[in-house]
Amino acid sequence: MTTQTAGNFRQSELDRFGALAARWWDPDGPQKPLHALNPVRLQYVADRVPLAQSNVLDVGCGAGLLSEAMALAGAQVTALDLAPELVKVARLHAMESGATVDYRVQPVEEVAAAAPGEFDAVTCMEMIEHVPDPLAVIRACAQALKPGGRLFVSTINRTPAAFALAIVGAEYVARLLPKGTHQYRDFVRPSELAGWLRAAGLELEDVSGLMYMPLLNSARLGRRTDVNYIVSARKPA
Repeated sequence: MTTQTAGNFRQSELDRFGALAARWWDPDGPQKPLHALNPVRLQYVADRVPLAQSNVLDVGCGAGLLSEAMALAGAQVTALDLAPELVKVARLHAMESGATVDYRVQPVEEVAAAAPGEFDAVTCMEMIEHVPDPLAVIRACAQALKPGGRLFVSTINRTPAAFALAIVGAEYVARLLPKGTHQYRDFVRPSELAGWLRAAGLELEDVSGLMYMPLLNSARLGRRTDVNYIVSARKPA
């Protein structure tokens, strides 16, 4: 099977995540860690952007956990994913919850080219480690931002601790995630992400650890960035 096309994605990744669509919103399903992380991600964004007054783009939205939460907090949300199965589930869940989200099967590069400088905030969570060209995604996110707008990115650090916890622990021991969800070579060091942000013309404001505790099924922000982390970057006014 072909694993990559001319676009900035791997078809094998889309197929893998698309197969999880039906259980994406199950808090005890294969996306259980994301359900614990989502309130922390939402608060991180809300602390830096007034969601009730903001036009937000969610890139790599999956089946809409963060997109829907931001919409219910008052944001005008456009949400993108390239797996049609995920977008279908996201739309169905929004109908049930009453959230208003503009879900699209569309690449961020296309949206940024059509609507540059349109968004107050862009979120890109747990996504850049799954694409062939992360810098292209960061550049497109920056292009979509208004001057003064903020980009929020979360991903996994490329460290032995991350390999042990995010791959061996989560996929093979605890089986919190399907095997093959992550590839160690695709993890991103904070220094690499900071370089991409600078190359896209953004100013790094904050780097915080995202700490998931499986035994408690809870998450919080912290100082340790050796496994999961989240960053905030600002587009100069």
